[in-house]
Amino acid sequence: MSGRTNGQGAAVAAPVARVQLGRTYVTRAAVEALAAAGVNAADLLARHERGDWGEVGAEDWAANDHDLAHGGRLLSAYTLPTGVRTWVITEWDRSATTVLLPEDY
Repeated sequence: MSGRTNGQGAAVAAPVARVQLGRTYVTRAAVEALAAAGVNAADLLARHERGDWGEVGAEDWAANDHDLAHGGRLLSAYTLPTGVRTWVITEWDRSATTVLLPEDY
């Protein structure tokens, strides 16, 4: 049997990617913050990719869902265990996604 299981032998579906990331980038400051927190950028990208926008308000969450369907820039926000806030931004045309700190913007 291939794929993931739930520990009892039953197949578990992989999370569905909702966002096409395009080329991915991580700013130097974000690389340093992620390393200090022991967090892999791929984990944040995976959350963003499946439409988990993290710590954005209800209005921004709804805007992301709308922009995902109709074309628009997508923004996720996550706080690292060290307390540092990170953003993940996918461009409107889905050509690129960047992990950055708000002050990098």
